[in-house]
Amino acid sequence: MARLLRVTGCTVVITIDGPSGVGKSTVSRLVARQLGLAYLDTGATYRAATLAILQSGIDTQDETAVVEELNHRTIDYDERGVLLDGESVAFAVRSEEVTANVSAVSAHPMVRSAVVEIQRRWVAFHEDQAVVEGRDIGTVVFPEAPLKIYLTASPSVRALRRAAESEAGGKSVAEISEALAARDHADSTREASPLKPADDAVVIDTGEMTVEAVVDSIVAHFLT
Repeated sequence: MARLLRVTGCTVVITIDGPSGVGKSTVSRLVARQLGLAYLDTGATYRAATLAILQSGIDTQDETAVVEELNHRTIDYDERGVLLDGESVAFAVRSEEVTANVSAVSAHPMVRSAVVEIQRRWVAFHEDQAVVEGRDIGTVVFPEAPLKIYLTASPSVRALRRAAESEAGGKSVAEISEALAARDHADSTREASPLKPADDAVVIDTGEMTVEAVVDSIVAHFLT
């Protein structure tokens, strides 16, 4: 696939949303690479915020204290992954402790508002030409994006995929399935920016598809 020409002033934002285990990160990176666009993992920005709060010892339920702490920290993203106060924390944000607390931190409306502004500034810095993955990108962060994708897969498929990853830490498929269900419930029922497909999103079930097929489908939708 030929790389697209980057046109200054032209908005080329592709949003890719969905729950854990549907292949968002892998697919988003490959789509960005094929189309010559920047790539942003917004979930990592919330994880970085969570890591900052855990480092500070602040109660994750105390929204005011959480926001105050984050006002003194910087979150960014580059080719190394997510940065906290200028240092790469790409591996640290994948810890079990961060995973267990990220839903609580990201559920605070004021936190989401602050992090969304970080994400929008990042995309603006990249000339509004990016593939952005997350859970509320097509519904909240970039609702006017020209192409919105929502990836899904059955709970059993998602649990099996996660069990095969190094982050699984030896957990059983049943344990992972239970954790995914809890995260799904927290994300889809929160008051601020619940997880759901945008009304005009293209919904793709990745359960029976190869990564290459999913990428090809998204690129085809973008080019039509």
